[in-house]
Amino acid sequence: MVPPNFIHVNQSGPTEFVFRMFTSSPRIQALLFLLFFLLYMMILCGNTAIIWVVCTHTSLRTPMYFFLSNLSFLEICYTTTVVPLMLSNIFGAQKPIPLAGCGAQMFFFVTLGSTDCFLLAVMAYDRYVAICHPLHYSLIMTQKLCTQMVVGSLGLALFLSLQLTALIFTLPFCGHHREINHFLCDVPPVLRLACADTRIHQAVLYVVGILVLTVPFLLICISYVFITTTILRIRSAEGRRRAFSTCSSHLTVVLLQYGCCSLVYLRPRSSTSEDEDRQIALVYTFVTPLLNPLIYTLRNKDVKGALKKSKMVSL
Repeated sequence: MVPPNFIHVNQSGPTEFVFRMFTSSPRIQALLFLLFFLLYMMILCGNTAIIWVVCTHTSLRTPMYFFLSNLSFLEICYTTTVVPLMLSNIFGAQKPIPLAGCGAQMFFFVTLGSTDCFLLAVMAYDRYVAICHPLHYSLIMTQKLCTQMVVGSLGLALFLSLQLTALIFTLPFCGHHREINHFLCDVPPVLRLACADTRIHQAVLYVVGILVLTVPFLLICISYVFITTTILRIRSAEGRRRAFSTCSSHLTVVLLQYGCCSLVYLRPRSSTSEDEDRQIALVYTFVTPLLNPLIYTLRNKDVKGALKKSKMVSL
């Protein structure tokens, strides 16, 4: 039996969505466009530089940099899924996005974001093997295993994203022109537009959130417990410093990525606001992909050395 408060639901659903504008002031719109465009260009250039350096320098052809180059490629695809459409919607009237287009953006956004989280866990395992089992590192972290872990991360993310997106878009949405209080078709804001009971969908979202965020984060924590224990056993202060420096960059990215995503996807709906989710989403859309190349270049001697060699060769 259909609940009384849902008897007027339009089962045909909307033909398109629109995104809520950041502001109606032309001056602020221009400033926001310039800011987001510059950040996007910096993300593209920084992550492309990491991929180029890793691919062109044999000294960086190790599992650690193989994962880093894949992470940079994910960051490029991740932001490209969101930012161009976001920039096109900053100026003027609200521009509609078809229902299928919204579903496609949600699918790729969730897929790439989930793969990012899984890959960060894989990178923690790589650091664990390198520090806790250095003599067996080359035997354990073979090229075949590294490729399998990257492909496995993407495959699991594709499976979860497909199930979640398909489930969301089986919901009925009232009317033919609905406004999303966000700058992308993310799961929480789209769920808020549904004209049906979404408790099952919310439960599925939490399950996916636990699989994508909580489980990998726990594995990362376990890896770093063993890593810290091993590092503290090193007698040389210089040795301990070098070991910690190889992990600090990764930990910085992990805390920022998992922290922001957990605030959006794992908080109870009653304790969240749409505006807060929108602001937090700006962090993991722009800040995290931008910090990734900055952190790994400014704090990594190998990458900085390779970049210096590239400049000398070009001169």
